[in-house]
Amino acid sequence: MLAQLAGAALAALAVRQWRVALAESCTGGWIAKSLTDIAGSSAHFEAGFVTYANGAKAALLGVDAGLLERDGAVSRAAVLAMAAGARQRSGADLAVAVSGIAGPGGGSPAKPVGLVWFGWQSRDGVHEAAAEQFAGDRDAVRRQAVARALRCIAALAALPRPEINLGSSR
Repeated sequence: MLAQLAGAALAALAVRQWRVALAESCTGGWIAKSLTDIAGSSAHFEAGFVTYANGAKAALLGVDAGLLERDGAVSRAAVLAMAAGARQRSGADLAVAVSGIAGPGGGSPAKPVGLVWFGWQSRDGVHEAAAEQFAGDRDAVRRQAVARALRCIAALAALPRPEINLGSSR
C-alpha cells in the first residue's frame, strides 16, 4: 500500500514538475524511504530532514526553540515552522512536515498517543497544517502517518496552479 501511495505522490510531483522536501520526526525517515524505494525518485525528491529531537528541529530547520518550548514539538506551530524550514533550506517546491506521538508512552490528555500533526508549505503559497488521531501500536501509528503524508503530497501536487495575473490588457 505504501509503495502505491509513494508512486502516486511521485507521479503527481512529476506532472507538476515539482521537487519535495520532508521534515520528519515521529516517522523517522519512513516517508523519505517510501519515496526513494522507487527507481527514478531522485527526479522529484529533493531532501529529507529527520529531526527527532527538538535541538535538531532548531539546528537543522531553524524552528524557534521558544516555539518548541511553548507549543511543543507536536503542534500546529511546530509543523508549520518545520515545513517552512525544510522548504527554505532545501529550495524544494513543496515541503511536508510530520510530528507526533507514536507511543506506547509519551502521551497526555491534551496530546494523546496517536496524535500526529502534518504541516506543508508550497511555492504557490499554500501553508497549512492538520492533525490526525491514529489508533494502534507504535508501528501502526507511524505507518498511518506515512500513508497520510504520501496522500498529502499527491493531493498538494495535484492542486490547480494559481492563475497568474499579468495585469489588465485595457
